Amino acid sequence: MKNNNTKLDNQGLGVFQKYLTVWVGLCIIIGILIGKYIPSIPKTLSKFEYYKVSIPVAILIWLMIYPMMLKVDFSSVVDATKKPKGLIVTCVTNWLIKPFTMYLIASFFLKVVFKAFIPENLATEYLAGAVLLGAAPCTAMVFVWSYLTKGDPAYTLVQVAVNDLIILFAFTPIVAILLGVSDVAVPYGTLILSTILFVVIPLIAGYLTRKSVIKNWGIEYFENEFLKKFDNITIIGLLLTLIIIFSFQGEIILNNPLHIILIAIPLTIQTFLIFGIAYGWARLWKLPHSIAAPAGMIGASNFFELAVAVAISLFGLKSGAALATVVGVLTEVPIMLTLVGIANRTKGWFPEEG
Repeated sequence: MKNNNTKLDNQGLGVFQKYLTVWVGLCIIIGILIGKYIPSIPKTLSKFEYYKVSIPVAILIWLMIYPMMLKVDFSSVVDATKKPKGLIVTCVTNWLIKPFTMYLIASFFLKVVFKAFIPENLATEYLAGAVLLGAAPCTAMVFVWSYLTKGDPAYTLVQVAVNDLIILFAFTPIVAILLGVSDVAVPYGTLILSTILFVVIPLIAGYLTRKSVIKNWGIEYFENEFLKKFDNITIIGLLLTLIIIFSFQGEIILNNPLHIILIAIPLTIQTFLIFGIAYGWARLWKLPHSIAAPAGMIGASNFFELAVAVAISLFGLKSGAALATVVGVLTEVPIMLTLVGIANRTKGWFPEEG
């Protein structure tokens, strides 16, 4: 009987995820329309911001991540550090490949292919925004993509933690080298607050909840009943987050339709390229799918809070750089859902879990 219930639950979740792209599209449209026609809503929400981090968005991202942190067994985190191949794939792809391929691809399209459609000075600003995205690989949202591909939550946590540490000292010099900007002002308050809100707090909450529930009701209740209560919270949090984010950017998006499409092309190509490099490398190294999928996702997606914040502080709210980072937000979720689908369909390429 237990097996039948599990099967039904999985089928229900599968149906919901099957049409997730549709729900995402609807939420993006709703958010844009709210920003255009009911600007008082994002204006009110924008008041609840600290170090350029939206507190309402942070709460929703927390709701997305908390259910995944419940699954993290700290003994398996220790074991994850003993398997360095997945971390090598993540770190090399994110920091020695991604920023530079982003610069080359974005520069080629924005300054050569689309030269007739984009003025030179604006192309330079768009390129700056693309570089900021390329130098800021994902932290928080990778937990969502890992969840959708049934990734190893403990290993994903280790990948994110290492990535956060590298961002602290590698982001500034990479951006400075690629843009020739010597006075890159990294908002460390944004970095630190994001890490605390999106990783530390949900991790501690998940650990304490897991420990308490197992202590009082046992591991079987925790795994077979308690965790199921959170099955759809991650997806609901994602959809509500999109509505809020795009309500903030609705006016900008509607006012720049052609340029948004042109900016989105190199960003999309870059995303698929980076995923292919990391995912393909993981396959060559015969890593399990639960490690390979998150390794591909963390580089393919972006830490858009950081990229947007730096673009605004360096170039201004109405700059081309800021617009390019917003396009990164616009394209990320639909593209990442496509990559999630690819990862799930190619699970058979990887060895069985040991």
